[in-house]
Amino acid sequence: MRIARFSIDGNVAFGAVEGDGPDGLVLDIIKGIPYSEFELSGTKVPLNKVRLLPPVLPNKVVAIGRNYAEHAAELGNEVPDVPVAFFKPTTSVIGSGDAIEYPSFSDEVHHEAELAVVIGRMCREVPRERVKDVIFGYTCANDVTARDAQEREKQWARAKGFDTSCPLGPWVETDLDPGDLAIQATVNGEQRQLGRTSDMIRSIEDLVVHITEAMTLLPGDVILTGTPAGVGPLHVGDEVAVTIEGIGTLTNKVIKRG
Repeated sequence: MRIARFSIDGNVAFGAVEGDGPDGLVLDIIKGIPYSEFELSGTKVPLNKVRLLPPVLPNKVVAIGRNYAEHAAELGNEVPDVPVAFFKPTTSVIGSGDAIEYPSFSDEVHHEAELAVVIGRMCREVPRERVKDVIFGYTCANDVTARDAQEREKQWARAKGFDTSCPLGPWVETDLDPGDLAIQATVNGEQRQLGRTSDMIRSIEDLVVHITEAMTLLPGDVILTGTPAGVGPLHVGDEVAVTIEGIGTLTNKVIKRG
């Protein structure tokens, strides 16, 4: 099931996305929140009549760096011995169709297409065999990065945590095997990244176990699983799209912050 979060007439709700094709999609409004048992209301609205919001509002976004060997190599890095984890703040999260604002402290902002894992229940120290039980679903993500700031600053907080640097969407797909999905990024229609989730160095199970050894994850929290090779620059006026097989396409325009 595809679960979207949206606004209409000043109200915010979750809905199940039904239908096919951009003009045939409708939202069946969900009663309550989708992390526990829920009912569909039967009240349906066309997707093109609403504004899509970030599909979740995470308490935290835990991102993993250098989880694809070719991406590590293209930036001159070794594959790390353990997962490299960092945070993106909630203020970095935007939805499909929202603008990425080019930060004033950078002259080199890059796209990074990623599969995002959405957590469905509070969990800590999750054993490998229970990882699937704590996952709500999957969505597309763009780990937008100020590459020059990342290179000159020892911490990645500003480079990867600036406002609008974490597009998520367009919705969460709850019924999906994430083991071998095509993932790509295009800029102005030109393909930049193309890889498969099967190329991850560490699996989703590895990442959930590793992260929850240290911290509690809450419903709606997001894990970014790393990006394949092909990252590159974004400029004001560009339109960047992240497409993941079985999920959909996350699209954002780059604008000047102001």
